Amino acid sequence: MIHEIKNAVINHKMAQLRNKETLPKDFRSLVEEIAALLTYEVGKNFETRTIEFDTPIKTCRAEILDEKNFVVVPILRAGLAMADGVLKIFPNASTGHIGLYRDEKTFEPVEYYFKMPPHIDEKILLVVDPMLATGGSASAALKLLKDSGAKKIFFLCIISAPQGLRKLSNDHPDVEIYTAVIDEGLNDSCRIVPGLGDAGDRIFSTL
Repeated sequence: MIHEIKNAVINHKMAQLRNKETLPKDFRSLVEEIAALLTYEVGKNFETRTIEFDTPIKTCRAEILDEKNFVVVPILRAGLAMADGVLKIFPNASTGHIGLYRDEKTFEPVEYYFKMPPHIDEKILLVVDPMLATGGSASAALKLLKDSGAKKIFFLCIISAPQGLRKLSNDHPDVEIYTAVIDEGLNDSCRIVPGLGDAGDRIFSTL
């Protein structure tokens, strides 16, 4: 259920994203672009329906997705930049928000905000967070969604550590995980190595 998306375009953009000299505006754009590429990969799973319409030449049948069936759920704050990328692919999707932060002493997630659109039990949820380190926050977010009735969830992250992937897979084996890259692991401060620093700080220029 873990998909590491390997292609030259993502590799190219990841190199720019990791570079400490990359400016905040460029960092945000790269996060959006990689999120859109991940969404394209996830989209291969989705069912379509057939519609009929007229082209300038003749009547045509085509397959479409119902965008209103999707809910983009960024884990605040860093997930917001990824949500923008997903919404470029599904601009008519709904958006929910989960506010979690990691206690720097215990490394445990603390909830401070949770707001979802109605009927999430009938929707496909795309939960986004640029970094999956220990997996604590992501696992807590998925539990909150399931407790609220969510049944179909995909988790998208840009960079992940094996420890976080194991935790998320063990806690939520029904959730498919899409990541642009799996890094070496975590250091003593539970930071991803080699990583890209703190995604939220780099997105919002709060270093």
